[in-house]
Amino acid sequence: MADSKVDTLSRLAQWRIDNFAAYTYKRSDPFKIGIWNWHLSIEKSRYLSIRLFPEPSRLSKEQLPPPLARFMLRVTTTGTNRRPHISPVYERLLRTSDDFVWPIDSCLQGRFIIDVEFLDLKIYTPNGGEGKSVWPNDMILQSLATQSTLRCLSRMLDESIHADVTINTADGSVQAHRAILSATSPVFHSMFLHDLREKESSIIDIEDMSTESCAALLSYLYGTIKQEDFWKHRLALLGAANKYDIVDLKNACEESLLEDINSGNVLERLQEAWLYQLNKLKKGCLMYLFDFGKIYDVREEINNFFRQADRDLMLEMFQEVLTAWKPA
Repeated sequence: MADSKVDTLSRLAQWRIDNFAAYTYKRSDPFKIGIWNWHLSIEKSRYLSIRLFPEPSRLSKEQLPPPLARFMLRVTTTGTNRRPHISPVYERLLRTSDDFVWPIDSCLQGRFIIDVEFLDLKIYTPNGGEGKSVWPNDMILQSLATQSTLRCLSRMLDESIHADVTINTADGSVQAHRAILSATSPVFHSMFLHDLREKESSIIDIEDMSTESCAALLSYLYGTIKQEDFWKHRLALLGAANKYDIVDLKNACEESLLEDINSGNVLERLQEAWLYQLNKLKKGCLMYLFDFGKIYDVREEINNFFRQADRDLMLEMFQEVLTAWKPA
């Protein structure tokens, strides 16, 4: 159908019907208002019925919450002086085409226009709350502001714009900004707050990290780290997060190390979990070894592990054995 397109501007949708005489039903193409795609449809029987509903495939595919819409409609014939049909203001939860029908006690002929003015659109909350309006769209604004900030921080780091701190690593040095370091780590903040050597010299020695790992740490603090760099330097980042009290980075490393436990790394992960007091990672490693019976896969490595392991860790492993293998 050539006249199935709906024009939109701001919160207004307008559907021009050029010739409905030959049809009893017509549905519009999808149009976007807010975060949803919509359809209008008209049906001719005794009354002219107009329906407004969100696009079902979009709701199911993207798992968008259903809209709670506040709107009004207007139907205007063209080429005559007839008064328009104007609906009341409706507020409806719209899921399917059966949720809203506006019958008009008239059978319009020729050309006419259907206007839908959306007064508000809210994201429906099934727990009985009011719902959150999508206007103004705080999510988009926040996303744009975040992207802009991250671009600026990335330039500051990559181009050393007004850098005022030098970090000496095990094999080189990198430049940074004391304000960023202080804002992201209470340890760095303390260095520059008190009369310590770092405050006077603007030099920090991190000799237990390589330059590459330290660059990954800085990119995390500046919010620009890439997934592959985080994955590659997880253990070094974990040590730095623990040393400089960067809690969110420590948690991120723990979650990441939980994702790929296997027979080749489980003992190393268990040692790291014990060293840095990562209870979730420790529990995951112990479950892997004993509940899933993978202890047999590391028989050759276990003797060397026991020679180096902390006594309390060994005791906890022994207790885990008793729990996992207790008689039924």
